This record gives sequence, structure tokens and C-alpha cells, in this order.
Amino acid sequence: MFRPQTRKTTARSAFALLELIFHASVRSIRKSHGNAILGLLINLAQTVVMIAVFYALFEVLNLRRIAIRGNYLLFMMSGVFMYMTHVKAMGAVIGADGPTSAMMKHAPMNTIVAIASAALGALYIQVLTLFVVLYGYHAVVEPITVDQPVGAAGMFLLSWISGVAIGMVFRAAKPWAPDAVGILSAIYMRGNMIASGKMFVANMLPGYMLWLFNWNPLFHTIDQTRGFVFLNYNPHYSSVTYPLIVTAACLMIGLMGEFYTRLHASASWAAGR
Repeated sequence: MFRPQTRKTTARSAFALLELIFHASVRSIRKSHGNAILGLLINLAQTVVMIAVFYALFEVLNLRRIAIRGNYLLFMMSGVFMYMTHVKAMGAVIGADGPTSAMMKHAPMNTIVAIASAALGALYIQVLTLFVVLYGYHAVVEPITVDQPVGAAGMFLLSWISGVAIGMVFRAAKPWAPDAVGILSAIYMRGNMIASGKMFVANMLPGYMLWLFNWNPLFHTIDQTRGFVFLNYNPHYSSVTYPLIVTAACLMIGLMGEFYTRLHASASWAAGR
């Protein structure tokens, strides 16, 4: 009775929601590691180690000839960054707070805010890692040039949002079959080490092998990224339209599943686990 009465306009509600997502995103980033700088360094180390492993693999197997003509390390980084962004966003969404989480007891909080904050937190970490690695390589090793940086940034965001969309589908199904969903999501993430096509050039694939990769939206975003990064590469077997359609479809399915799951939320889901 002693609180000042304020009118809830659409703009005020929108700003309140954005403020809530911002604070939840900060919490999502900080809960992965107590030290924010150390958390960034760990993610940076994961990316650098993956690039180093693929570089050593290509050197040992003498596979440099299959890379795109241009900066060899930039070719590998264009695949690794898209892959890491995709799977990190997917993992963050699957692991976000659910309807029975203790955080949901706070009035403004809901599962959509939790999902959005987890996804934005993953994007923030990946963007920081991207800039640190690229700037470090550019300043210390050799200068690099991206042919169409705006298009490459668009594919980076598309890799992120497609990971969020696929993560939404797994998240909606997780309370109903947690073990099966955990296995399937792990298979998808590990399978994308190969199925994403980050280790080879799509234009060099024979026609009879394309069906093994064409189903994967990440395969399309990585190939299109290389078309934007390298001046002399023009993707023939991938498109921007396909991952957009898959992302929109998975988002709709995931949101419908999430709303249905939230209606049937029960604290006993986690009992005995």
C-alpha cells in the first residue's frame, strides 16, 4: 500500500524484460566460473587447442592441398569458430534453468528469460574469444584480411541461432526422456566434428557424398562463411536459405514443446536422479 503506483506501458515492460535478461545473462556467464577472466581464458584455450589439433592433423596427413587457396590457418579457424559457437549455444540452452529450478521462484523470472540469457551468455563468450584469437593472430603472426566481414559475421550469428534453435528442441524433450535426450544431444555435438564439414572444402566433395552433409545447417553456415572470408572461393553446394528454414522450424517446435512442458512441470522430475 505504500508503494508508488506506476503505469505499466509496453515500453516500460519491454525495458524491464531486457534488464532482467541482462542480469540473468551476467549470472549465466559468472556461474560457469567464479572468475570471469579465467572463464574466458578456459574457453579461449579450448578453441586454440582445437585449432592446433586440426593443424597438426593436416600436417601429419599432408592434407593442406584440400584447403582453400589463401591463409591456411584462417581456413581452419573459419570452421572451428562456427562449430564452437553452434555447440556452445546448444549446450547452454539445454542446460538453462528449467521450470522446476529454484530461480523460477522469483516473480519476474521465467524459462524464456533463462533460455535467452544462457544463449546470450554463450554468444558473449564466443564473440570475445573470436576477437582475441583473430587479433592475436593478426598482430603476432601475420596480418589477415576477410573479404566480406559483414557476411562472415552474419554466418557467425546464424551458427549461433541455429544452435539455440536445435538446443530448444532437445530442451523441450529432455524432461520426458532425460537419458535418451542426453545421449542424442551428445551424439549430435560429437558427430558435428565430422558432419559440419569444417575439415574439408564442400566444393571438393564428390556428388555421392553430399547427402551425408547437406542435412546439417552447420555444414551450410561454415561453407558460406568461407565464401565470405576468402575472395577466391564461391560455394556451390550450400545456401543461406536452408539453415534459416531449419532454424525457424526448430525454434517453433522448441517453443511449443517448451510451453507444453512448462504446463506439466513437476518437482518429482528430478527425484532420484
